[in-house]
Amino acid sequence: MKNANISRLGSFTLIELLVVVLIIGILAAMALPQYFKAVERSRMTEAVTLMDSIAKSQRRKFMQTNRYARNFEGLDVSPKGATGMEYYTKGDPVTGAGGNGFRISLDGERFSESLVAALRVVDGDAFSDSLQYKYILRRYYQSDNVSCSGFYEAGQELCADFCGIDTPVELCCNNGTRGDCPEPTNN
Repeated sequence: MKNANISRLGSFTLIELLVVVLIIGILAAMALPQYFKAVERSRMTEAVTLMDSIAKSQRRKFMQTNRYARNFEGLDVSPKGATGMEYYTKGDPVTGAGGNGFRISLDGERFSESLVAALRVVDGDAFSDSLQYKYILRRYYQSDNVSCSGFYEAGQELCADFCGIDTPVELCCNNGTRGDCPEPTNN
């Protein structure tokens, strides 16, 4: 009789197991969105670091030649496989096929702004249905600030988090202000 009581204490009923699985499912459902947001923030950090290297390289180029490089071949720091004005960080460096990263664009003297931009892409597509967070990061060569333009609600929330502001916005600067980062006065 004593052994029967011990074996009964060591087993669980189906209802008890279902309750445990339900609780784990609820906890996972609450944690996963924050996990995905943290993963995307680490991707943003990678893009900001790459943009910083490019901006510093463009500053050096400007000091040497009094103009910015129009493509990656003109820079002293260039990602492997980067040619032309655009580069994809993951997958094919020219088309972005098979990748889940950023399209980095040098706007150089094509526009008067002289900036580098990072657009989040999957397989070269910025508006892929598999992208939860859709946004663009932009940085002037002569500035240390980065603007974030968010698309749809998730991208705007991520940009607000990146910029350190409370409410989601379409455009903000990582210095904590809404709107675009100020353009440097001396390009």
